[in-house]
Amino acid sequence: MDSYSTRCLFEWAPRTGQRKLHLYEERITLWRANSADDAIDMAEREAQAYAGDNSTYLGVCQSYRLVESLAVSGVEIFSLLRESDLEPQNYIDALFATGHERQTSDSPATTGLA
Repeated sequence: MDSYSTRCLFEWAPRTGQRKLHLYEERITLWRANSADDAIDMAEREAQAYAGDNSTYLGVCQSYRLVESLAVSGVEIFSLLRESDLEPQNYIDALFATGHERQTSDSPATTGLA
């Protein structure tokens, strides 16, 4: 079984002191899976639970097969919150789906980008 990192995108409810209209989170987790599609499936299920009542999972999930396999799954290894005035789809288009990505795009599940 291989190890994959997955990157999911969330929009958070406004917070005190927020200067821009939206607050987005880019979150990376690790997964042990048989394929990139399986890793994305697991990450998306976890993303729905992680989002809870204070954020929305935006349906963006990308995966990367790690060179070395790890014995962990579902561990958060990176998170970045960014304020933006861009609406969710415009934010995704500007930062995650510019058309210049070098990624597999055989199916929407492979990239997680709608």
